[in-house]
Amino acid sequence: PETGILGIGAIEHVPVYKGKKLKKGSMLPLSLTFDHRVLDGAPAAAFLRTIKHYLEEPITILL
Repeated sequence: PETGILGIGAIEHVPVYKGKKLKKGSMLPLSLTFDHRVLDGAPAAAFLRTIKHYLEEPITILL
């Protein structure tokens, strides 16, 4: 049975702060929907943090 779905949107170019300066940045929307009867919110949040880490530092997948 399906217990979760990860949705990935298109990259959007939006203003972001880098330190105190406003610059153009890229954002990739991620959305995780899951069945709370099967999975608690804390492991789901940890999963999204892991996905975020690998997207920001893809070389770490190989380490």
